Amino acid sequence: MSGWMTWAVLAGVVVILELFSGTFYLLMISLGMIAGALSALIGFGTSVQLVMAGIVGSVATIALHSSKYGWKGNVDATRDPNVNMDIGQIIEVPQWNEQGNGNFTARASYRGAMWDVEMHHGSGEPGQYVIQEVQGSKLIVKLSTR
Repeated sequence: MSGWMTWAVLAGVVVILELFSGTFYLLMISLGMIAGALSALIGFGTSVQLVMAGIVGSVATIALHSSKYGWKGNVDATRDPNVNMDIGQIIEVPQWNEQGNGNFTARASYRGAMWDVEMHHGSGEPGQYVIQEVQGSKLIVKLSTR
């Protein structure tokens, strides 16, 4: 088997492995392998093929990593509306208890249950508040602008 065919078969194997991983990173590596296959097809030596595969694969991986499809990092689930449907919802707080330092706590009914509610640096007036974070059975809120 010629050099370019070897590169192409390896790229195909990496694409198949990509189907099991669910990310796009192995596709970027396979792009590097395709660059190696093209280098072999043109007639460059093994060292040039390896360098081309490495450069193209690395550049493609870095480009993917910095795009919106790349690695997202750790997202705080307590503040992520994609994880917790309560984030961004409105809660009616009838009365606040001042805890000092501008912090207030309350008990309020939300979705048929009583919840502990906490607000940092607010006015402490009854009204509608937006849920910003959920910490166990405690809702962290801010004043609603609706």
